Amino acid sequence: MTAIATSYESLLKVREGAVDIVDVPEFGFVAVTGTGEPGGAEFTEAVQALYSVSYGARFRLKKITGQAPRVMPLEGLWWVDDPAQQDIGAAVARGEATLAGSARGSWRWQALIMQPDPVDAELIAAATAEAARRKDLPGLARLEYIRWAEGRCAQLLHIGPYAAEAPSIAALHEAIAEAGYRPRGRHHEIYLGDPRRSAPEKLRTIIRHPVEPV
Repeated sequence: MTAIATSYESLLKVREGAVDIVDVPEFGFVAVTGTGEPGGAEFTEAVQALYSVSYGARFRLKKITGQAPRVMPLEGLWWVDDPAQQDIGAAVARGEATLAGSARGSWRWQALIMQPDPVDAELIAAATAEAARRKDLPGLARLEYIRWAEGRCAQLLHIGPYAAEAPSIAALHEAIAEAGYRPRGRHHEIYLGDPRRSAPEKLRTIIRHPVEPV
């Protein structure tokens, strides 16, 4: 496990079966915050708004400059406020439980898509206004542009269904402790696969958690 400071693209090149410690610098994101299970109406509305604005910003930038970076993958920060649900999350991290007992309807989340430079707040505002004119997207009302430096994190690649992440989460937290760190902040997932096009057993998800020295 080696700490590295790197670009966003290289952060997505995670080795299967290994846990890496990475230094995540500041990036721009479009983000929507909400409550409820993944795949629920609120989360679906958020994802639709994020992609609409991200593609809109890309097309607008290409029209201005003649070129534009690709749209980056969907990401999600996940947490719970209820102490009982937090206990379940801690048990999952220790490898003592699965996510089956979690009240998914009470999950809190922030869905995000990273925005490469030179996409900025002004371009996102223009793309958001254009998306609102073209489509009825309820998630646009909660969309914002943020700058965020996640800092030092541990991450691994999970291959398989989202519902089967518990062993990977436990492995990540075990590696965090062995490296002399402890978790801080929120559980973070980066979705490299598209569940609409990939079989569940082939989905690829980066599972990441911010850490700090013990």
